[in-house]
Amino acid sequence: MSERMSSAGEAPAEPGPHGASVALLNRERAILEFNRRVLAQAQRADVPLLERLRYVTIVSSNLDEFFEVRFADAVEAARASTAGGAWAELAGSARAAHALIDEQYAIFNTEVMPALARQGIGIINHADRTPAQRDWVRAFFEREVRPLLIPVGLDPAHPFPLVANKSLNFIVRLGGRDAFGRESQIAIVKVPRVLPRVIRLPASVCAPGQQGFVLLSSVIRAHLEALFAGRTVESFSQFRVTRDSDLDVDEDDVTNLRQALRTGLTTRHFGQAIRLEVVDSCPEALWRFLLEQFDLPEAALYRVNGPVNLVRLTELIDQADDVAGGPSLRFAPYEPAWPVGRLPRSGSVFETLRERDILLHHPFESFEPVVEFLRQAVHDPDVLAIRQTVYRTGAKSVLMDLLIEAARRGKEVMVVVELKARFDEEANINWAERLEAVGAQVVYGIVGLKTHAKLLLVTRRETGARGAPVLRRYVHLSTGNYNPKTARLYTDLGYLTADPGIAADADAVFQQIASLTRVRPPRHLLTAPFVLHRRLVRHIGQVADAARAGRPARIVAKFNALTEPALIRALIDAGRAGASIDLIVRGACMLPPGIAGETDRIRVRSVIGRFLEHSRIMYFRWGDGDEDEALYLSSADWMGRNMFRRIELAWPVRDARMRQRVIDECLVPYLHDRRDAWVLRADGSYQRVDTQGVSAQQALMARYQPRPA
Repeated sequence: MSERMSSAGEAPAEPGPHGASVALLNRERAILEFNRRVLAQAQRADVPLLERLRYVTIVSSNLDEFFEVRFADAVEAARASTAGGAWAELAGSARAAHALIDEQYAIFNTEVMPALARQGIGIINHADRTPAQRDWVRAFFEREVRPLLIPVGLDPAHPFPLVANKSLNFIVRLGGRDAFGRESQIAIVKVPRVLPRVIRLPASVCAPGQQGFVLLSSVIRAHLEALFAGRTVESFSQFRVTRDSDLDVDEDDVTNLRQALRTGLTTRHFGQAIRLEVVDSCPEALWRFLLEQFDLPEAALYRVNGPVNLVRLTELIDQADDVAGGPSLRFAPYEPAWPVGRLPRSGSVFETLRERDILLHHPFESFEPVVEFLRQAVHDPDVLAIRQTVYRTGAKSVLMDLLIEAARRGKEVMVVVELKARFDEEANINWAERLEAVGAQVVYGIVGLKTHAKLLLVTRRETGARGAPVLRRYVHLSTGNYNPKTARLYTDLGYLTADPGIAADADAVFQQIASLTRVRPPRHLLTAPFVLHRRLVRHIGQVADAARAGRPARIVAKFNALTEPALIRALIDAGRAGASIDLIVRGACMLPPGIAGETDRIRVRSVIGRFLEHSRIMYFRWGDGDEDEALYLSSADWMGRNMFRRIELAWPVRDARMRQRVIDECLVPYLHDRRDAWVLRADGSYQRVDTQGVSAQQALMARYQPRPA
């Protein structure tokens, strides 16, 4: 491929009928298709066994969020809709979810766990335990578990208890009479979250070379009779309910958003029930009783062949050891590289940025330069002010600790903390309170909009060319979060610069978020919800016009999701006009490619590998000249919420060498990936390209792997 993104070897196509309608793919099923691709990683022989199990747990975690948020939204929309089609779409998504979960448990039971057993690692059920193992489990139950369990027998004075979202519970049908001579039949056992879900058996009760584990659910199941003295356990089942977990806060009617959200966090675990999971051996009478209690239709019942919460098997992955003399059960450790030659390991980051911009490609390159940038800003007496956005940073964060230290040192610290970052609300509230306690200025973004932009601005007093003091600003922009942990797991791009134009735009963004007043429109940064969507549509239109005029017309874009209808329609129109379009979409994509005369110039692929693809990159070419192309990096996916309901940023990569580096590392390898890539078909299904060819991620790991001295 040449310096510019080209589509060599492709003959130009005649544009199709302008304005013809193309039915878009269903969003919920597109999300489920993404999880099917993740699940396929659990079947790959070239993936270490414990990592295969981890992919199984990742799918469970993803599906939990799918039901808590996406499916819950779809249920709410269907209830509000007067058209019958909404319920039909919902039913189709539910059938697809059932099929995926059935496939997940089949892979877990027939492929992953048998393969681990051949390496001496296994989950030992009660029926398969030796007498010594049963004795140990019984002692563990009596010592660690039983004191925390309080079964609730149901009667008019003991109504069905409030069951928290995603908690482990048992329903038990009892024979005989209770202590008061009554025939109360149903009891509920709520299992505290503080108990470990996976317990490793000591080596003393396992065969040599064996690693035995028992599940907490199996421990309780084996000793249910002990909880109901004098009664018989006739039938029982584990169960778990998934609830709508979106925080519903009327931002226009609260005086303190932080306090309102903290109050909402206490009730999040008890939202509207969406899904009920039971084991497949659960008697019909019991699951029908549970459906009635949670006011759920039968379609919301998921009968699974195994634990009702596979997510917690990450505890097994954490506890298991590699087998001596056997294959490695985990990915080989990978240490991100320092950007040698571009940023010295010692010395001033500010001096380097005055000479050149720095582009960081995570996780192949280290996130530590970003931490060092902030660390130097905190400790530099000439740094006067630090401003940063915070979306997902984690409960523990060196960056947040540094901001607190900066405020303690008397620097002007402003932090835009997004309190509504889903499932990170509590951590972000805690950080906001700690920052305010040391005098930092904390704002929570804009009412009705989430602040999703990733932006760090440092203002430093320096000596100008004539010896007079000047204020110079330094900026970090990123496609990913300020989270050193996920920076080792997600592919993202970070950009450090002292460019005065970008710095002035960054300052304007912070000014607007804090003051809520109109500011001059940014000249270099594209912001949502103001201009980003309009600029993307305009660039796609430029490409379409170039194709109609017979000039080079090319789009290559990489992001996590494509669901915004206007952008999809613009892409379809550009494809009809003859533009060559490649989209690298990790997750949900609603654009159906490959439809003759409509989208046959559009190709969509998804790459699922060791790292989570997270970078957002957009390349447009609409002619022959250098001025006829643009490449942007962004925090935004091509979704309606990102374009219209969030504060987002995109920024141009104008340096020719840096632009070529982004193309060579972040686009071209993914278009040629033949190991981790999947191709989207017109019906919404995906086909794996291959499993034996080149992997973009592996090639990048090899490129950045430190070479021996």
